[in-house]
Amino acid sequence: MMIKKSVLLLAVAALSAAFFFITAGMQKAETPVPVKDTEKNLFPFVRSLQGTATDGKLEANANGDLIASAELRRMFDYYLSALGEKSLEAIRAEIEKELDRKLQPGAAASAKDLLGRYLAYKRELADVEKNSQLAGNSAASIRGRYAAMQIARGHFFSSAESQAMFGFDDAYDKDAVARLEISQDNNLSDAQKKAKLAALDAAMPPALREEKEAPFIVVKLEEKANVLRAQGGSEDDVYRMRAATVSPEAAARLAEVDREDAEWKNRISAYQAARRQILGSGGDNSLAIQQLRDRQFTASEQKRLAAYE
Repeated sequence: MMIKKSVLLLAVAALSAAFFFITAGMQKAETPVPVKDTEKNLFPFVRSLQGTATDGKLEANANGDLIASAELRRMFDYYLSALGEKSLEAIRAEIEKELDRKLQPGAAASAKDLLGRYLAYKRELADVEKNSQLAGNSAASIRGRYAAMQIARGHFFSSAESQAMFGFDDAYDKDAVARLEISQDNNLSDAQKKAKLAALDAAMPPALREEKEAPFIVVKLEEKANVLRAQGGSEDDVYRMRAATVSPEAAARLAEVDREDAEWKNRISAYQAARRQILGSGGDNSLAIQQLRDRQFTASEQKRLAAYE
């Protein structure tokens, strides 16, 4: 397992994600993953969500009462990722419409109440983020922000709700901060740091271990896929290798990513060739190049073109 450099990155990334907050100019939350099934959102709320499935799910118990969960929070965040394309008021209305559509009236009312408290919680986190005393990437600063986040959470959610909605993220964050504190402790020798990190590894819950190791599994899979291709293996060979390591469904998703990546590279090659031809014609060609961009790429895709020009 990667330790020193990745510890800081994991801690900062985990807690930065927790401080995602609601403002008109905020960045989007994690981009929803395109899917290829019947649950695809054919009539998207915003353009950026086109071709994606709604993240998270809504659940009620046998009595019809709402079940608060991380899945419900992910459903909220899926729609909140549209901030910037839609107003908060429009997004909240869309979420509530979805709650009414999928839940019984009592559960829908509970979910709407929870949504209101979740939005208020996000606003309070924005104030926490502005606290200059908690700024920085030191272990003390990050732990201070984590503590402030926990206090803010207590203003809006019961202990049971917090555990249901944020329990796994809390476990991830605590582990990341503990690793950061070890890496930044100058009173520990390298051997002592290694021993403490090993103790954290041993105590890690299975679900958390799986979550942390997942990115490395993908990296290793891609390394194996590249070796297999270099040895003359077909894409079907790559699929079977991936399916044996993870699952057929995951292998299919990775194959789709490969196809999309290949399509993107082909589009870029065609664009670069056409752009060179325009530049070779001389004169003021800025308008012609922009027209080329508009024909071949969406507005969001054009933001990536600078790296290829």
